[in-house]
Amino acid sequence: MKNVKVSPCSSFHITIADIASDKSISHRSAMFAMLASGESVVTNFLRAEDTMNTLNIVKNLGAKVEDDGETIRISSEGIQESFEVLDCGNSGTGMRLFCGLLSSANGHFVLTGDEYLRRRPMKRVTAPLQDIGAKLDGRAHGDLAPLSIRGASLRAFDYESKIASAQVKSAMILAALRADGVCTYREPELSRDHTERMLHGMGADIKVEGLKTTITPLKELLSPLHIRVPADPSSAFFFAVAAAITPASDVVLQGVTLNPTRIEAFKALERMGADIVYELKEDKYEPVGDIHVKYAPLHAITVEENISWLIDELPALSIAFACASGTSVVKNAEELRVKESDRISTVVNGLRACGIEVDEVNDGYSVIGSELQPAVIESHGDHRIAMSFLIAGLRCGMEVNDVECINTSFPNFFEILSQLTKFE
Repeated sequence: MKNVKVSPCSSFHITIADIASDKSISHRSAMFAMLASGESVVTNFLRAEDTMNTLNIVKNLGAKVEDDGETIRISSEGIQESFEVLDCGNSGTGMRLFCGLLSSANGHFVLTGDEYLRRRPMKRVTAPLQDIGAKLDGRAHGDLAPLSIRGASLRAFDYESKIASAQVKSAMILAALRADGVCTYREPELSRDHTERMLHGMGADIKVEGLKTTITPLKELLSPLHIRVPADPSSAFFFAVAAAITPASDVVLQGVTLNPTRIEAFKALERMGADIVYELKEDKYEPVGDIHVKYAPLHAITVEENISWLIDELPALSIAFACASGTSVVKNAEELRVKESDRISTVVNGLRACGIEVDEVNDGYSVIGSELQPAVIESHGDHRIAMSFLIAGLRCGMEVNDVECINTSFPNFFEILSQLTKFE
């Protein structure tokens, strides 16, 4: 399915139990198992292109992987040099975290990806790693893949990041685990914290004090993971927006991680007037529960804080902006420009095509709520842009080109969408 035309929908009342598993936690589950002694057991692993690429890389790095279709068992005797070029597909998370993981491993490794990933900047990760002794290079002086890594001894560091990025932080934490002394990492605001939570749960000596993270190098291998990957709130959010913009509708999103750094977009939608209730069910590696979202008239808000907590959801949130009364504003979101596409430009151009008045600035945009109009939208190979405008189509009808990219993160998106409307 290359292009899709979606029809407007009437009201709906559904419970969704099969939201795509969390991509960030799935990536990390496969990678972190290589730092453990014994067998890690992972259930509900996201079986999407990006995460399966990460699992294949783990195999190529010498891990034993058993997969019966439901449960994945991973055991490793340490990272082994691979004869293969390690293909991350479309995943910036995969490439950036592997840079940190492999920088201190014995051997030579080459990371590559698809045509879109090979255009994405990597210097934000490669530069600080090079500063602590990593032998890492690539096109444009290490800014573009393919990236070449030759494992080296890494120096302890006290690093202050200018950006709040979970990918940069995670890469540096993974490097710190094998550095020659205690390391500290500081960020301007707290970014998503799955790496710290999961590694701490496995026994790593990681302390978080506000915006400062202190990492003590490993003295021994970590305890194996035994984790059920929760549903991805970033994926669930598309259907939260669907309920929020469709009169007399509601949705229950089951088994979602309720990590505070992951549900900021829901909090923003709540501030806009949507009726949202959170129900905690369990709390081991991550707090997990259900999210109930009901339609209510939406009003404009300004989004300028905790941007790193909702950076992936901003395209979908922008669809809610377009349906709200007043002018919504996004600030401090330069990070959007280095995602799978320049998401500021793709969101702005897409909304303008739908008849919405939008003003673009370097670090964000403002959206004047109105009535969405049908349009033909180019996804630019960006799964979140494609899904956001398909959700917009529930309000007015929409055609989106190049939707195959959705398989990178949400393989059953169309199966769920078919419960709400028709598409072709």
